[in-house]
Amino acid sequence: MKLSLAGLEGAHAEAIRRLERERAVERIWSGDASLWKSDDAHRKIIDHALGWLTIADRMQPEAAELRAFAEDASRGTDHVVVLGMGGSSLAPLVFALSFPRRAGRPALEVLDSTEPSSVADVARRCDPRRTLFIVSSKSGTTLEPNIFFDYFYEEARRVLPKGAGERFLVVTDPGSALEREARGRGVRRIFPGDPAIGGRYSALSHFGMVPAAFLGVDLEELLSRARRMAERCRTPDPSSNPGASLGAAIAAGALDGRDKLTFSTGAPVDRLGLWIEQLIAESTGKEGKGILPVEGEALGPPDCYGRDRCFVRIGPDASEGGPGELRDLEAAGHPIVRIPISDPLDLGAEMFRWEFATAVAGALLGIDAFDQPNVQEAKDRTNEILAGKARPPSGERGHRANLREHLGSLSPGDYFAITAYVPSTPENEAALNGTRLRVRDAKRVATTVGFGPRFLHSTGQFHKGGPPTGVFFQIASVAAADVPIPGKPWGFAEVVAAQAAGDLAALESRGRRVLGARIQADVRGGLATIDAAVAQALSATA
Repeated sequence: MKLSLAGLEGAHAEAIRRLERERAVERIWSGDASLWKSDDAHRKIIDHALGWLTIADRMQPEAAELRAFAEDASRGTDHVVVLGMGGSSLAPLVFALSFPRRAGRPALEVLDSTEPSSVADVARRCDPRRTLFIVSSKSGTTLEPNIFFDYFYEEARRVLPKGAGERFLVVTDPGSALEREARGRGVRRIFPGDPAIGGRYSALSHFGMVPAAFLGVDLEELLSRARRMAERCRTPDPSSNPGASLGAAIAAGALDGRDKLTFSTGAPVDRLGLWIEQLIAESTGKEGKGILPVEGEALGPPDCYGRDRCFVRIGPDASEGGPGELRDLEAAGHPIVRIPISDPLDLGAEMFRWEFATAVAGALLGIDAFDQPNVQEAKDRTNEILAGKARPPSGERGHRANLREHLGSLSPGDYFAITAYVPSTPENEAALNGTRLRVRDAKRVATTVGFGPRFLHSTGQFHKGGPPTGVFFQIASVAAADVPIPGKPWGFAEVVAAQAAGDLAALESRGRRVLGARIQADVRGGLATIDAAVAQALSATA
């Protein structure tokens, strides 16, 4: 790792000195909750949240058995589908996007969208007789994986009336409601979560390693690299500790106003930022503070950016300086962190490094890096709408009439967040990225794109608990057809609509600047119309 901290050298040095004075590294490894918070409520959370420090050591003896199980279960299987959300889905998604599919292995994919056409697409492509479903939820009470389980279990029963459970694996904490449901349905195997690890810190536990085994990943080597990084992160001197030094750098940036941590990642780990995004946003975005991870925003010339950015390059070319745009940004005085990565197996080391760095940054910011106090807010509002106890906002909040004023409210240090309740396809992501870059280039602000409901379990915490610097543009599509959920009075279309409405209401209740737009079933056309409206509004506010 190379730090080029133009303008932040002093702040970083002071953060390192503070970590030394407070013996932060030793206290993390000894499980001293007071490094983050001293009150009893937070101590109780933190005391049961540090199992990630040793999970690579504890998973190593299981690697061979996991590999053998996956090889056996892969026979006669074309697809493995992870049914999860947030911490239980993002590590598998990054693994699936980083490791090439091996010959003779099933394709691994992740379903973390309640948008009905996305659910229907998986059901259409994946024959339950030749598909393994991994239902993944730490608490066992998360809405999305539970209704995915209900839906796909019923689909399997249609063609396998006596053996549907054999097509399902479950990863959940011992004693959860999901574990009980899984036993009743006769699933093939239940893998235990670690109650001492929070969801976003669980990548190297069963939540990440079971899906990775089906990819044919060399788990022993992945975990060995994680263990070596963990050993390096035991170094008491924070300046020589790769996790502590990184945590000090990103916290120093945030305390100095450079709180938009912008990721540039290269193949084969070009979507690692999706996992880091949740880790940092959910861990630090609270008490009006936080570090905003900016993932998927293509690098531009220096004049696209304000003075609120730190940049991170992760990729094989990082040791050589990275792409030319990054060198231009460094020359313009922006702080740069460069982390070389040789191959996808380095994900084990990097996931641990970023977990440790995030814990360190939380301590320096004075927040509990292990709770997520505002994630539940949008969940509660969603449940109220589904239960008929609250009414969703009615009608379209006309983006044409209000967009100029909305975009005009962006000021230096703000960020523009597109929250999209539309199918998470490469085409839709490309369209939304085009829109975000229009806003960035015109307003010189950080931009993010999140697909709902995935982002609710990621940047959603930052949106509601972090600083009030976000300008939110929610785009929701009206489903062409619903997909019913067995045993429920509502289908997936109503679920995703309630999630969008609940999120909007939660943002509005906190006085956030938010605008919503509804588009019809022609999502591609609707996104093009919105992009044109954004371009027009920006020209009017120039």
